Amino acid sequence: MTTTDTGVPPAVSAVDGERIVAPQPDEPPKRRRFSRRAGGLTPYALLVPASIVLAAIVGWPLIQLLITSMQEFGRAQVFGAPPSWVWFENYVDVLTDSTFYEVLGRSLVFAAVCVVSTMVLGTLMALLLQRLPKGFRLLLSIGMLLAWAMPPLSATIVWGWMFDTDYGIINSVLVNGFGLEEFRQHSWLIDPLSFFLVAGIIIIWGAVPFVAFTLYAGLTQVPEEVLEAAQLDGAGAFKRFRLITFPYLKPIFLITTILQIIWDLKVFTQIFALQDIGGIRALTNTLGVYIYQVSIAGGDFGTGGAIAVITAIILMTVSLYYVRQTIKEEEL
Repeated sequence: MTTTDTGVPPAVSAVDGERIVAPQPDEPPKRRRFSRRAGGLTPYALLVPASIVLAAIVGWPLIQLLITSMQEFGRAQVFGAPPSWVWFENYVDVLTDSTFYEVLGRSLVFAAVCVVSTMVLGTLMALLLQRLPKGFRLLLSIGMLLAWAMPPLSATIVWGWMFDTDYGIINSVLVNGFGLEEFRQHSWLIDPLSFFLVAGIIIIWGAVPFVAFTLYAGLTQVPEEVLEAAQLDGAGAFKRFRLITFPYLKPIFLITTILQIIWDLKVFTQIFALQDIGGIRALTNTLGVYIYQVSIAGGDFGTGGAIAVITAIILMTVSLYYVRQTIKEEEL
């Protein structure tokens, strides 16, 4: 019997002249160094139409903004005068202007307070929705939907009436209900701190429903048996949320927080409308309103474009952080 040399001495068989050789294991197929994704180029081809539309809607205006931010572009250029290139001079003017840093710091602090308050209240409302009976849950959901659906300008006008100096219900309740005479004809919008208190209430009031509904949808996917097992083991409500619920909802918390940061950092309507009602613009400007005042009201579109580009870079940095965190979650 013919055998192959395997490096192992053959065993003797009972049959004369036969040698037994152990069977060799099949060699595992070599892995391809570069494996092709399932579907080939089809996923990329499907993204082409959306990419073209996105490039037309977002890409081209962004290129125009970059060009404008590097030019001396004022009211004369709006009516046909040729713009002159100043390259990075507008950026130097912005980054050496103390007013810009005041507005940026004010915007960052205001956005941080609004984001934290919105996320905390939205989480509490989502947990409340999970525990309420069906009828009360429906009633609360309708109320939050109405608050969410109200246009920001309309909501700002209504809240402005409530905080009105002479006829506002807030001053009336504080004076007649609690006896606080110092709030008689109190102007909430003159002082910058109370101005941002009112603005924060309006923004948080309109943003909480989105966070609450998003987190409530995620809470329905948390396994009940895991929570019950933790409760039997003696874990309290806060510990169950921290160790079980939050890890399940971490991607949702991440994306809602990033979206809130982006929205609150570039807020415009509420601040601008409250300034028209009675706020002091120089002391209450945020980035969105500041860009409008420099470019549209002030007629310096080049400097306004530079501020807008810097703001976009800040927002893109926040978005890139979200993308990185999402990729890390997928790799785990």
